[in-house]
Amino acid sequence: MSPRPGTVPDPGEQAIGEVRRLMIIGGAEDRRDMMKVLRRFASLAGAEDGHVVVIPTASAFESEAGGTYTTLFERLGAASTVVVAPSSREDAHDARWVEALDRATGVFLTGGNQLKLSQYLVGTPTGEAILRAHARGAVVGGTSAGASILSRHMISLGEEGLTPRQRTAQVSQGLGLVEDVVLDQHFDQRGRYGRLMSVVAVSPALWGLGIDEDTAIELVEGRSATGERIRRFSVHGAGAVFLVDAGRAYTDAHEAADGAPLLLSGAVVHTLPAGAVFDLDAHRLAHFVEQHAQDDMIFTIRQQASDIARLERAMERAATPDEGDTP
Repeated sequence: MSPRPGTVPDPGEQAIGEVRRLMIIGGAEDRRDMMKVLRRFASLAGAEDGHVVVIPTASAFESEAGGTYTTLFERLGAASTVVVAPSSREDAHDARWVEALDRATGVFLTGGNQLKLSQYLVGTPTGEAILRAHARGAVVGGTSAGASILSRHMISLGEEGLTPRQRTAQVSQGLGLVEDVVLDQHFDQRGRYGRLMSVVAVSPALWGLGIDEDTAIELVEGRSATGERIRRFSVHGAGAVFLVDAGRAYTDAHEAADGAPLLLSGAVVHTLPAGAVFDLDAHRLAHFVEQHAQDDMIFTIRQQASDIARLERAMERAATPDEGDTP
């Protein structure tokens, strides 16, 4: 069945049984108006049945970042929110962080410095608890630095600009929730085309995926009714996603001098706005629903109606006495 106008198709609609989802955000997402990206994350986390863990470890202002996102997800209907904020690699061994993550239906990593996440989370009990949450079906999301850490190979440092150059980007180990994709964020706004292409030129087996601000991909992994693997993502938000496939490209990365412009010829490039669904295994666009300005008005009306209905349900629950109460 075709989705309604203004609705982004579900990349996991053909999956049955266990489905694993990631919400990977390019940073600077809308937190005041329609909040399309954050609303989608909250919905995937279970909405009124959701238990969301916010991890602000990357931020230089952990307390403020944690408070901002817990308040937002509560406003968007989450049943409960809790902050998990290990302050060191040793602190990431604390059982209370692990227990909170083992109960989560959604895990959200804020922006900041992705090297802090690599140093504090990867290979620790807290990091392993994030992997378990994803494996059992909890949605894991991240914005900016929190997006980069989700991949196995994470861009941790790099020069900005349009020309890919030899050794202008540093790659560190991430959590590994995405094995064969290297992610970059604030893509258009900070001119990160060159550094993403330089990483792909050196490692052409990796997909290169750059995400604009206030834009996200919802990546789904699962199985179809016939047992075939499904690995697709949909695009949400105000910008676009830049995807490069260098699997059959030619590059001079093995010969180029430090700082020299890199040759990368024959790569296939996709630019995907909201409404696109891309199949990573088939290497092709799977579906697209055009988004129009009037769709934002329809979206807003639907969300207002949903918010009113949620408040009405909350009021009904508050007015209904518990079974043990005396009338």
